[in-house]
Amino acid sequence: MIIRRFNPPPEPWRAGHRGIDLAALPGSTVFAAGPGTVTYAGPLAGRGVVSIQHPGGLRTTYLPVRAVVRRGQTISMGDELGVLESTSWHCIASCLHWGLRRGFRYLDPLLLLGWGPIRLLPHWPETPAMPPPQEPRAILPPP
Repeated sequence: MIIRRFNPPPEPWRAGHRGIDLAALPGSTVFAAGPGTVTYAGPLAGRGVVSIQHPGGLRTTYLPVRAVVRRGQTISMGDELGVLESTSWHCIASCLHWGLRRGFRYLDPLLLLGWGPIRLLPHWPETPAMPPPQEPRAILPPP
């Protein structure tokens, strides 16, 4: 269940929510969203963090996680990254914060699941069929 959705800041330096929060109990196993290489696994600012660099320039981040992987390790989709740690710093209930970036740009992680924002195109009514061409007729003034 999603507790808090992606809400990027209007400018990179401003406040916002750069990922999504998923409800989960402390001790829950955290799995990799896709294949890649572990770029960070350990404590950062008092909480456990795991970051994965994926092919194509994407990077996912998971926290607070007590890692069972190590930096430089190659992983596959679904591999165990660690277990969710107990926290009260971020969510009202226990949660996993899941982030996604391409370079310095934060993206909605739900895009990886095909659950990202839906963009509807305008619906244009069908153009009525044109009447078949008729033979030209002379227009006569009324009698």
